[in-house]
Amino acid sequence: LGLEDACSGIWPGPFNYAEQALFYLPEGLPEPGDSDHTASVVELAEKLIKISRGRVFMLFTSYRALNEAASMLEGRCDYPLLVQGEAPRHVLLERFRDAGDAVLLGTGSFWEGVDVKGDALTVVLIDKFPFAVPDDPVLQARSKAARSAGLNPFMTLQLPQAVVALRQGAGRLIRSVDDQGVFILCDSRLVSKSYGKIFTSSLPAMKRTRDFAEVSAFLERS
Repeated sequence: LGLEDACSGIWPGPFNYAEQALFYLPEGLPEPGDSDHTASVVELAEKLIKISRGRVFMLFTSYRALNEAASMLEGRCDYPLLVQGEAPRHVLLERFRDAGDAVLLGTGSFWEGVDVKGDALTVVLIDKFPFAVPDDPVLQARSKAARSAGLNPFMTLQLPQAVVALRQGAGRLIRSVDDQGVFILCDSRLVSKSYGKIFTSSLPAMKRTRDFAEVSAFLERS
């Protein structure tokens, strides 16, 4: 811009994630690619919904998983169940805020730009790492170009995109200095794969646990 002697720097955000949030990585879940992964995620979600008295936002990486989870929760959830596709995005978000105890299931556009401050949201649960689908034409074209340039498409394209998307999803939890909540990632690859450390380092500095009892105690205080 032609500016001289400009002052630049990086300043911390206004939120104290270490005090306001808890990061839960469940143990014993099936691998993300297993056919019973979504069912196990829903089983966990039902426990969380009961403890948190609703107030749960479930983010999925595919419409298939979203619809499977919605069909499983239908009739079994004691709180208002809002599912992407049933109404326009802004209507679902308004209903979620107004209800104060709802459970919202979303994918795609719900990963970013969702701003729910206050007690209406205390749990954000993500089913798995948000990697782009391998057969996406744009991804395939970019991957081909990367390979032609001698680059690893996974490390230079898929992984960075997924890291950004996960951070955006996690960012739905704490939207004000008074918010509290639990962020849950149902993907064991965070600890089983070497690239899991890249995801971890990109997330806010939340206390991490694998103990469900600690999650339960945190939610009961929220």
